Amino acid sequence: MYPKKREKGKKQRYKMVCLSPVGPASGRIRCCEDTLGRHHTRRWNPTSPDLQFPELLLRASMPLPPPRPRRVILVRHGQSEGNVDEGAYTRVPDPRIGLTRRGWEEAEACGCRIRKLVSTGCDDWKVYFYVSPYRRTLETLRGLGKAFEPERIAGVREEPRIREQDFGNFQDREKMRVEKEIRRRYGRFFYRFPNGESAADVYDRITGFRETLRADIDIGRFQPPGLRSPNMNIVLVSHGLTLRVFLMRWYKWTVEQFEGLNNFDNGGMLVMQTGSGGRYSLLVHHTEEELQRFGLTEDMLKDQLWQKTAKPGELNYNFMRNGQSFFTHFL
Repeated sequence: MYPKKREKGKKQRYKMVCLSPVGPASGRIRCCEDTLGRHHTRRWNPTSPDLQFPELLLRASMPLPPPRPRRVILVRHGQSEGNVDEGAYTRVPDPRIGLTRRGWEEAEACGCRIRKLVSTGCDDWKVYFYVSPYRRTLETLRGLGKAFEPERIAGVREEPRIREQDFGNFQDREKMRVEKEIRRRYGRFFYRFPNGESAADVYDRITGFRETLRADIDIGRFQPPGLRSPNMNIVLVSHGLTLRVFLMRWYKWTVEQFEGLNNFDNGGMLVMQTGSGGRYSLLVHHTEEELQRFGLTEDMLKDQLWQKTAKPGELNYNFMRNGQSFFTHFL
């Protein structure tokens, strides 16, 4: 039996609608009333999964989920005026720091590398960009875009949550040097700049962005129905620390593992690509040697190897994020 709710506007009461055999030898059951008030019969099978779990009927009637984008490509902005002269931050607000000529060249070269990567072996590829609203990342995006025809760009979204770590307002050059030395001794992840952010603060907003990105992937926001292809590629144009925090959040790395990572080069990129099971792994595109130079430990590399063949929703129970490594008496 199951309860049936009466029509809207009437007193909220429930009546029981039963499933009962039409006859002992009929092998069929009659449902007195479905949700639309129609009578119907169906074959009786008490072990049928859809009778035990009605949600399976709903799942079976739903359309297939859209294909996951082939890659999530992380790109750090090209060389900025602040990268060559820290005194620029005392004259220009951080969000208005632009690229140098070399930075523009790095952005254009990165765009060519991305195009070569995503176009190899397929004809229906496209790219979709998320970009930090800072001037240097927007200019990097324009440099990247020179490598693509308009029909290859599925869309662009400006995303404030992937902006640079906030170091405070106009920065005093000597004070900033002292603050960065204090951060080195205190810890890169937890140290909060006066009137600014810590990497832990960045982690919080990246967590929100990650959920948005995962939802966009799950519903296929990048591709309209009927035009969906597994050769879609997402490109995040952001900043060095922000991208490292994004990786930390995505792969659930520890604070210690995060603090062992090296920064991206200006105009550099890191590629998360789907493996044979459908999960994103850094080891599909990159070599172990490249990832070791970036700062991945042996345990992190083993997890990336697992990610390379695992399916979405599976868990790596052997990756000790919260296991024996936290309890020294096991060692």
